Amino acid sequence: MAMKCALIGLGMVSRTYGAALEASQLVELSLIHARSEQSCAAFIADWPSLGVDVATTLADIAASDVDFVIVTTPPNARLEIVEILSAAGKPILMEKPVERTAGAAEKLVQLCQMRDVPLGIMLQHRARPIVSVLQKLLPDLGPLHMAEVAVPWWRDQSYYDVPGRGSYARDGGGVLISQAIHTLDLLLSLTGGVSSVSALAATTGFHKMEAEDFVSAGLQFENGAVGHLFATTASYPGRGETITLHYAHGSAHLEAGALQVFWQDGRKDSFGTAATSGAGADPMAFTSDWHQTVIEDFAEALTTGRKPLVTGVEALQVHRLIEAIDQASKTGQTITF
Repeated sequence: MAMKCALIGLGMVSRTYGAALEASQLVELSLIHARSEQSCAAFIADWPSLGVDVATTLADIAASDVDFVIVTTPPNARLEIVEILSAAGKPILMEKPVERTAGAAEKLVQLCQMRDVPLGIMLQHRARPIVSVLQKLLPDLGPLHMAEVAVPWWRDQSYYDVPGRGSYARDGGGVLISQAIHTLDLLLSLTGGVSSVSALAATTGFHKMEAEDFVSAGLQFENGAVGHLFATTASYPGRGETITLHYAHGSAHLEAGALQVFWQDGRKDSFGTAATSGAGADPMAFTSDWHQTVIEDFAEALTTGRKPLVTGVEALQVHRLIEAIDQASKTGQTITF
């Protein structure tokens, strides 16, 4: 029998959740809620096959029989929602980021911990099939010596003309917390923690926005490896994000859904296939498969009692890194964890 969930927040990304839930045989979308009646009507019109009902208030969802709740609202609207749902004991799967700042994110995570409510975060790049392939190869690749990370994306000005987008008050920042967070989270899951950062963050002439659309950062990892991050939404027309990890016995290059491994002895292995990731002008031009995997993983975690793919506690690591990069840019100093 499929588990039942509710969806709070029906903005742009809700289309991806609709597609993921329509394809799922394990999770059924039962209720939706948004501040706008028009948003609810539009979602129902787009996904008539889901047969969802509209919850008028958050209290209605808290009192319902859904097994868990997916929250996709902007970060500045999360606190009240988490307070109400956690008080009712409803497990929460939340769209990234957890909150606008690392401190605010910690408070939400601690609230769920205090009430013993499972909290998962939608950082779906970890659900790529090639990630598990690379993880199995890590012992043979040896120690990590260097990392290269690039997120050369593009957003036209109309994207940032949406009220609050690219602001600190609603989103918590720009390209780091809204776009590069996925790649940074995946990086940390493969490399372990970062010990210090230096950075330059800026807003280019391509955009009128409050926060940054360009970041260049140097990374020192806890294991002694070094790395470089380049992230932007000002690289027209936009290219897929990449992570290249240089190990003692070979280099691994991840690009969207594909993995190439170049061994020091001359061998080359290729895994996976190319996939879109929303790098260009259409921010929703990516597969819903990875969202479906994370949703179903969260449902299975609730059933078995294990941890979900990305817990709230684990997501705090990428929030702290983003905040450190921001501080390093503003102060001109190396920030040590």
